Amino acid sequence: MAISDLDTGTLQRIRVTSLPRTLFDIAASEPKRELERAVDRAKRRGLLDLYAIDQLLARRARVPGAAQLKQALVLYRKPVFDRARSELLFLDALEKEGERLPVLNSWVGEWEIDAYWEAERFAIEVDGWETHGSREAFESDRLRQEEMKLVGIDCIRISARRIETEPQQVARRIRALLAHRRETLKRTSL
Repeated sequence: MAISDLDTGTLQRIRVTSLPRTLFDIAASEPKRELERAVDRAKRRGLLDLYAIDQLLARRARVPGAAQLKQALVLYRKPVFDRARSELLFLDALEKEGERLPVLNSWVGEWEIDAYWEAERFAIEVDGWETHGSREAFESDRLRQEEMKLVGIDCIRISARRIETEPQQVARRIRALLAHRRETLKRTSL
């Protein structure tokens, strides 16, 4: 495959490929997990340039690796989480599972909870990378979960991306967790 001048550079007189081209080559030749790791490393190092990658994908749309790279980048595109859309997917999936619907975005004590089943004292916090992807959010989310546990609210965290990509699996797990919670509460009240 010919490499365009846009895809190369020189480092200490050695011809090298650009990061977008390197990711593209990994996408064409390595397993999905290796590509995801490479993209994540580029993101953590502040080197992931979606615009440059999109330009490369436009030039090489039909070349092996293009579809894989495009799919690996979905996680890094904004908006990853559309609250209204995700809530509808979430509620629809729960209804299909035959589960009673929670109250959404309600205040329980001092916390605004994304989804809450009052009788079960069971809460779900939906984490989108845009609002929960910082050190501060990481720390405060864990403290918040501890505080809820101390007052008897069982809380789990679900990524917004999972609700978007696999709502039925999420709903099945929630249904199982709620059944377990109901059984636990029933045993403790006897």
